[in-house]
Amino acid sequence: MAMAITASTASTTSIASVTLEVADPEAAHRFYSAFGVDTHIHLRASEAHSTGFRGFTLALTVSQPATVDSFLGAAVDAGATVLKPAAKSLWGYGGVVQAPDGTIWKVATSAKKDTGPATHDIDEIVLLLGVEDVKASKQFYVGRGLTVARSFGGKYAEFTSGESSPVKLALYKRRGLAKDLGVPADGTGSHRIALGSTAGPFTDPDGFAWETAGPLASAPSPAPELS
Repeated sequence: MAMAITASTASTTSIASVTLEVADPEAAHRFYSAFGVDTHIHLRASEAHSTGFRGFTLALTVSQPATVDSFLGAAVDAGATVLKPAAKSLWGYGGVVQAPDGTIWKVATSAKKDTGPATHDIDEIVLLLGVEDVKASKQFYVGRGLTVARSFGGKYAEFTSGESSPVKLALYKRRGLAKDLGVPADGTGSHRIALGSTAGPFTDPDGFAWETAGPLASAPSPAPELS
Protein backbone atom coordinates (compact mmCIF):
# COMPACT_ATOMS: atom_id res chain seq x y z
CA MET A 1 0.00 0.00 0.00
CA ALA A 2 1.37 3.42 -0.94
CA MET A 3 2.29 5.69 1.93
CA ALA A 4 1.24 9.32 1.85
CA ILE A 5 3.94 11.93 2.16
CA THR A 6 2.75 15.21 3.65
CA ALA A 7 4.18 18.68 3.96
CA SER A 8 3.01 21.47 6.23
CA THR A 9 5.09 24.34 4.91
CA ALA A 10 3.38 27.15 3.04
CA SER A 11 3.54 27.12 -0.72
CA THR A 12 5.41 29.96 -2.37
CA THR A 13 3.47 29.44 -5.61
CA SER A 14 -0.14 28.41 -6.20
CA ILE A 15 -2.94 28.86 -8.71
CA ALA A 16 -4.07 32.49 -8.74
CA SER A 17 -6.62 32.09 -11.53
CA VAL A 18 -8.17 29.48 -13.80
CA THR A 19 -9.18 30.45 -17.34
CA LEU A 20 -11.35 28.15 -19.43
CA GLU A 21 -11.10 28.69 -23.18
CA VAL A 22 -14.54 28.36 -24.75
CA ALA A 23 -16.08 28.85 -28.16
CA ASP A 24 -18.91 31.04 -26.81
CA PRO A 25 -18.01 33.03 -23.65
CA GLU A 26 -21.52 34.46 -23.25
CA ALA A 27 -23.15 31.02 -23.34
CA ALA A 28 -20.46 29.63 -21.04
CA HIS A 29 -21.01 32.44 -18.55
CA ARG A 30 -24.74 31.71 -18.47
CA PHE A 31 -23.99 28.05 -17.79
CA TYR A 32 -21.41 28.67 -15.06
CA SER A 33 -23.64 31.25 -13.38
CA ALA A 34 -26.45 28.69 -13.23
CA PHE A 35 -24.00 26.01 -12.07
CA GLY A 36 -22.77 28.31 -9.30
CA VAL A 37 -19.04 28.49 -10.04
CA ASP A 38 -18.80 31.63 -12.20
CA THR A 39 -16.96 33.62 -9.49
CA HIS A 40 -14.18 31.02 -9.33
CA ILE A 41 -13.12 30.95 -12.99
CA HIS A 42 -12.28 33.21 -15.92
CA LEU A 43 -13.56 32.65 -19.45
CA ARG A 44 -12.14 33.68 -22.80
CA ALA A 45 -12.90 32.93 -26.40
CA SER A 46 -10.91 30.28 -28.23
CA GLU A 47 -11.38 28.11 -31.28
CA ALA A 48 -8.24 26.05 -30.56
CA HIS A 49 -8.47 22.50 -31.90
CA SER A 50 -9.40 20.00 -29.17
CA THR A 51 -10.78 16.46 -29.40
CA GLY A 52 -11.55 13.79 -26.84
CA PHE A 53 -10.38 13.99 -23.23
CA ARG A 54 -8.69 17.30 -22.48
CA GLY A 55 -6.68 15.78 -19.68
CA PHE A 56 -8.16 17.51 -16.63
CA THR A 57 -11.20 17.90 -14.44
CA LEU A 58 -12.37 20.50 -11.96
CA ALA A 59 -13.74 18.87 -8.82
CA LEU A 60 -16.06 20.48 -6.29
CA THR A 61 -15.96 19.14 -2.73
CA VAL A 62 -19.19 19.86 -0.84
CA SER A 63 -20.67 18.98 2.55
CA GLN A 64 -23.32 16.34 1.86
CA PRO A 65 -25.13 14.26 -0.79
CA ALA A 66 -28.06 16.68 -1.08
CA THR A 67 -25.64 19.47 -2.03
CA VAL A 68 -24.00 17.20 -4.61
CA ASP A 69 -27.42 16.61 -6.15
CA SER A 70 -28.16 20.35 -6.05
CA PHE A 71 -25.03 21.24 -8.03
CA LEU A 72 -25.39 18.40 -10.51
CA GLY A 73 -29.07 19.16 -11.02
CA ALA A 74 -28.31 22.83 -11.70
CA ALA A 75 -25.61 21.83 -14.20
CA VAL A 76 -27.88 19.44 -16.09
CA ASP A 77 -30.73 21.97 -16.13
CA ALA A 78 -28.30 24.47 -17.66
CA GLY A 79 -27.24 22.06 -20.43
CA ALA A 80 -24.56 19.77 -18.99
CA THR A 81 -24.28 16.12 -20.01
CA VAL A 82 -24.16 13.44 -17.32
CA LEU A 83 -21.02 11.29 -17.60
CA LYS A 84 -21.49 9.48 -14.28
CA PRO A 85 -24.79 9.75 -12.38
CA ALA A 86 -24.44 10.62 -8.70
CA ALA A 87 -24.00 7.46 -6.66
CA LYS A 88 -22.68 6.17 -3.35
CA SER A 89 -19.21 4.65 -3.14
CA LEU A 90 -16.79 3.46 -0.51
CA TRP A 91 -15.44 7.00 -0.09
CA GLY A 92 -18.70 8.93 -0.18
CA TYR A 93 -21.10 10.20 -2.84
CA GLY A 94 -20.56 11.98 -6.14
CA GLY A 95 -21.17 12.32 -9.85
CA VAL A 96 -19.59 13.73 -13.03
CA VAL A 97 -20.96 16.06 -15.71
CA GLN A 98 -19.56 17.70 -18.83
CA ALA A 99 -20.31 21.36 -19.46
CA PRO A 100 -21.52 22.46 -22.91
CA ASP A 101 -18.04 23.93 -23.55
CA GLY A 102 -16.49 20.49 -22.98
CA THR A 103 -15.02 20.99 -19.50
CA ILE A 104 -15.58 18.02 -17.19
CA TRP A 105 -16.72 18.72 -13.61
CA LYS A 106 -16.90 16.32 -10.69
CA VAL A 107 -19.00 17.06 -7.60
CA ALA A 108 -18.46 14.90 -4.52
CA THR A 109 -18.70 14.63 -0.76
CA SER A 110 -17.13 12.27 1.77
CA ALA A 111 -20.38 12.31 3.76
CA LYS A 112 -22.67 9.32 3.38
CA LYS A 113 -25.80 10.98 4.79
CA ASP A 114 -27.41 14.42 4.76
CA THR A 115 -27.31 16.49 7.93
CA GLY A 116 -29.59 19.27 6.70
CA PRO A 117 -31.09 20.86 3.60
CA ALA A 118 -29.05 21.23 0.44
CA THR A 119 -26.91 24.35 0.09
CA HIS A 120 -24.93 25.84 -2.77
CA ASP A 121 -21.75 26.16 -0.74
CA ILE A 122 -18.42 24.87 -2.07
CA ASP A 123 -15.89 23.62 0.47
CA GLU A 124 -13.04 23.24 -2.00
CA ILE A 125 -12.27 23.28 -5.73
CA VAL A 126 -9.52 20.99 -6.96
CA LEU A 127 -8.01 21.07 -10.44
CA LEU A 128 -6.88 17.53 -11.26
CA LEU A 129 -4.40 17.35 -14.12
CA GLY A 130 -4.11 13.99 -15.86
CA VAL A 131 -0.39 13.45 -16.44
CA GLU A 132 1.72 10.67 -17.94
CA ASP A 133 4.30 10.62 -15.13
CA VAL A 134 3.12 11.85 -11.73
CA LYS A 135 6.59 11.77 -10.15
CA ALA A 136 8.19 13.74 -12.98
CA SER A 137 5.38 16.30 -13.07
CA LYS A 138 5.49 16.65 -9.29
CA GLN A 139 9.21 17.46 -9.41
CA PHE A 140 8.60 19.90 -12.25
CA TYR A 141 6.09 21.83 -10.15
CA VAL A 142 8.25 21.71 -7.04
CA GLY A 143 10.92 23.33 -9.18
CA ARG A 144 8.43 26.11 -10.01
CA GLY A 145 7.84 26.88 -6.33
CA LEU A 146 4.85 24.69 -5.45
CA THR A 147 4.86 22.75 -2.18
CA VAL A 148 3.67 19.14 -2.02
CA ALA A 149 0.87 18.65 0.53
CA ARG A 150 0.27 14.94 -0.09
CA SER A 151 1.87 12.38 -2.37
CA PHE A 152 1.04 8.73 -3.05
CA GLY A 153 4.06 7.51 -4.98
CA GLY A 154 3.55 7.66 -8.73
CA LYS A 155 -0.24 7.67 -8.50
CA TYR A 156 -1.27 11.03 -7.06
CA ALA A 157 0.18 14.29 -5.78
CA GLU A 158 -1.51 17.33 -4.26
CA PHE A 159 -0.05 20.77 -3.66
CA THR A 160 -0.73 23.35 -0.97
CA SER A 161 -2.60 26.45 -2.05
CA GLY A 162 -2.32 30.07 -0.96
CA GLU A 163 -5.04 31.84 1.00
CA SER A 164 -6.10 33.79 -2.09
CA SER A 165 -5.98 30.78 -4.41
CA PRO A 166 -9.44 29.83 -5.72
CA VAL A 167 -8.35 26.31 -6.70
CA LYS A 168 -6.06 23.59 -5.34
CA LEU A 169 -3.78 21.77 -7.82
CA ALA A 170 -3.42 17.98 -7.91
CA LEU A 171 -1.86 15.46 -10.29
CA TYR A 172 -3.29 12.07 -11.26
CA LYS A 173 -2.33 9.48 -13.87
CA ARG A 174 -4.10 10.47 -17.09
CA ARG A 175 -5.64 7.07 -17.77
CA GLY A 176 -6.70 6.68 -14.16
CA LEU A 177 -8.35 10.09 -14.19
CA ALA A 178 -10.19 9.35 -17.43
CA LYS A 179 -11.45 6.07 -15.98
CA ASP A 180 -12.64 7.82 -12.85
CA LEU A 181 -14.55 10.34 -14.97
CA GLY A 182 -16.06 7.70 -17.25
CA VAL A 183 -14.44 8.86 -20.50
CA PRO A 184 -11.85 7.38 -22.91
CA ALA A 185 -8.32 8.60 -22.13
CA ASP A 186 -7.46 9.53 -25.73
CA GLY A 187 -7.47 13.18 -26.74
CA THR A 188 -5.58 15.59 -28.97
CA GLY A 189 -5.09 19.31 -29.40
CA SER A 190 -5.53 22.08 -26.86
CA HIS A 191 -6.35 21.42 -23.21
CA ARG A 192 -8.53 24.56 -23.42
CA ILE A 193 -7.40 25.74 -19.98
CA ALA A 194 -4.81 28.27 -18.78
CA LEU A 195 -3.58 28.64 -15.20
CA GLY A 196 -2.42 31.90 -13.72
CA SER A 197 0.27 32.25 -11.06
CA THR A 198 3.10 34.49 -9.93
CA ALA A 199 5.52 31.89 -11.36
CA GLY A 200 4.26 32.01 -14.96
CA PRO A 201 4.50 31.89 -17.85
CA PHE A 202 5.59 28.33 -18.53
CA THR A 203 4.27 25.06 -19.97
CA ASP A 204 4.39 21.82 -17.98
CA PRO A 205 5.54 18.41 -19.34
CA ASP A 206 1.97 17.52 -20.37
CA GLY A 207 1.31 20.77 -22.22
CA PHE A 208 -0.71 22.63 -19.60
CA ALA A 209 -0.07 26.36 -19.98
CA TRP A 210 0.56 28.74 -17.09
CA GLU A 211 0.38 32.50 -17.38
CA THR A 212 1.38 35.42 -15.19
CA ALA A 213 -1.63 36.48 -13.15
CA GLY A 214 -2.59 38.12 -9.89
CA PRO A 215 -5.06 36.67 -7.34
CA LEU A 216 -8.57 36.20 -8.73
CA ALA A 217 -10.08 38.36 -6.01
CA SER A 218 -7.95 41.38 -6.83
CA ALA A 219 -7.76 40.90 -10.59
CA PRO A 220 -11.25 39.99 -11.87
CA SER A 221 -11.85 39.12 -15.48
CA PRO A 222 -12.63 42.00 -17.81
CA ALA A 223 -16.36 42.37 -18.49
CA PRO A 224 -16.23 40.81 -22.00
CA GLU A 225 -14.96 37.53 -20.50
CA LEU A 226 -17.81 37.19 -18.03
CA SER A 227 -20.78 38.70 -19.81
